Amino acid sequence: MSLPIDPDVTPAPPLGLRRDGLDPDPGVTSLREQDGICPVTTLAGHRAELVTGYHDARMVHGDPAFGFEAVPPPPGITEALSPAEMHRRRSGMLLALDPPDHTRLRRMLTGRFTVRAMKALEPRVTAIVDDALETMAAAGPPADLVADFALPVPSLVICELLGVPYADRAGFQERAERTLRSDLTPGERSEVIRASRAYMATLVERSRRDPGDDLLGMLVREHGDRPAAEGGIDDEELAGLANLLLIAGHETTSNVIALGTLALLRDPTQMALLRAAVEDPDPAPLSRAVEELLRLISPVSAGFPRVAPRDVVVGSPAIPAGTWGTASLCAANRDPALAAGDLDGLDLAREPLPHVAFGYGIHHCLGAPLARIELRIAFSALLRRFPALALAVDPAELEYRHDALIHGVETLPVTW
Repeated sequence: MSLPIDPDVTPAPPLGLRRDGLDPDPGVTSLREQDGICPVTTLAGHRAELVTGYHDARMVHGDPAFGFEAVPPPPGITEALSPAEMHRRRSGMLLALDPPDHTRLRRMLTGRFTVRAMKALEPRVTAIVDDALETMAAAGPPADLVADFALPVPSLVICELLGVPYADRAGFQERAERTLRSDLTPGERSEVIRASRAYMATLVERSRRDPGDDLLGMLVREHGDRPAAEGGIDDEELAGLANLLLIAGHETTSNVIALGTLALLRDPTQMALLRAAVEDPDPAPLSRAVEELLRLISPVSAGFPRVAPRDVVVGSPAIPAGTWGTASLCAANRDPALAAGDLDGLDLAREPLPHVAFGYGIHHCLGAPLARIELRIAFSALLRRFPALALAVDPAELEYRHDALIHGVETLPVTW
């Protein structure tokens, strides 16, 4: 199904992962303006065709012509991987599955990720946020907003959801960060993924012995009494689901908190709008502000590569059968086709625009309702607790992640 790759050919650049501060790489923006596609190298090392427009991104993510399960192992993996082993490694990883396995597993989870179900977590999210802010205040300025607030809050929320012991959070957070780094060799990435799944297997084993009220416990009680072939769920799938939720559930939200705060601190007008939204008894302005921050920040730089099993026309170009495709989500969310005005700027008064920060189609982020709740609570509490919040360094000194799937800033020194 895949196009042949000549190992002697210089790999295409990882353009889809590149950012310029908070913005897409200029090369990505230029590609969108030309309505073109270009070859890129993905985080895992695959060659893929990159699309950059909003409608093209929705097609690559939403058209069933594009699938995951025909994507081969990353280049550089020397061990022989049988189809059975590839299936085992993808078990439970919703972002790497096609129907019917994807449909079966997603159906099991949907009820636990509705807006209503996630609102039941609000008191616990609020407590986690307040505890982190009190710890920051007690230590005194300056503080690193990434390490002291943006990372631990979503991390602890996902720990609550999955029943991860508090003492284990540092280890899984480190593995999640390493999984997403761009400088790992294929073998190193494979090893950290194996380590993550091995840890998740211990959580699954514990849930099998004593199913709690957390997500894994629910899945064991309701679906764990029968194999996948009979509509149930097996241990490999449980471990894969837990691994995915731990990585996707805290890295993305944490970087919207950090980068969103940075964007606001650099723009006093928008900060004033958010402060007004936080104090407004009507929840609409705050919800609108969160959507605009999600659109502008777009923490996931590019979607996972998919394979086209037949010829597909994306925009004006045609992608031949067997081609891998990926989309720049950050460029798509600033496509002038979405609305008039400056879409490269932050405008919290803007009516919410459609965006693909959470993906699109059947793989639209399952945890989107939880992420929105966390962001509303985190920004509100942060601004109320520190009304004089300010950057403690020149923005030019900040170091951003390099060619990363999930964009972020390494540290964000703040004072108050």
